Amino acid sequence: MSAGGGNRLISVQPDELKFQIELEKQSFCDLKVANNTEHHVAFKVKTTSPKKYFVRPNTGVVQPWDSCIIRVTLQAQREYPADMHCKDKFLLQSTIVPPNTDVDELPSDAFNKESGRTIEECKLKVIYMFPNSAMGNPEDEKNSQNSTQAVQRLKDERDMAIRQTHQLQQELGMLKRRKYRKGDPGFSFTFAIFVGIIGIMAGFLLNLTLSSPGTE
Repeated sequence: MSAGGGNRLISVQPDELKFQIELEKQSFCDLKVANNTEHHVAFKVKTTSPKKYFVRPNTGVVQPWDSCIIRVTLQAQREYPADMHCKDKFLLQSTIVPPNTDVDELPSDAFNKESGRTIEECKLKVIYMFPNSAMGNPEDEKNSQNSTQAVQRLKDERDMAIRQTHQLQQELGMLKRRKYRKGDPGFSFTFAIFVGIIGIMAGFLLNLTLSSPGTE
């Protein structure tokens, strides 16, 4: 049986063991085993690679409607598995035992099908993953870096547009003051043309500023 609800005696969550692999570091995964019955249920954890994993507890008794946590620890690895593929598997066996049975009192054939006992089995596969903070997708990292550079470039252009707009506004104010000091009528026409050009440039730069990210 799988770890889903089809298991009559117990349920196991999650339904697969996921380990984040970091070289020279242990990794662990916790399993929650829940007793779905009014009986005392004993369990035992087996694996196809017992030297690679440390399971505690690997055997136990769960009281009626109760649950327990099993921690499976993957020993430190010296190199990454090929293609991060793992063929290891786990088997969790369960069976009903008499009330108040202690784990040390379980008979040696408690999980032996040939003993005539009803044994339920839950199979779990193993999945290896890279840590979230390390060895991410290179393409994702490249796209993220490009996006950051593009945003920074837009911010720089925005700041430059703001400075140029302020400078043009200052020059416009200075020209206005100069116009009032001069009484030459011919100067008014030239001044009007120049002021119009500056106004158009200032409006364009201001629109660019308002449309840039981070100005809202």
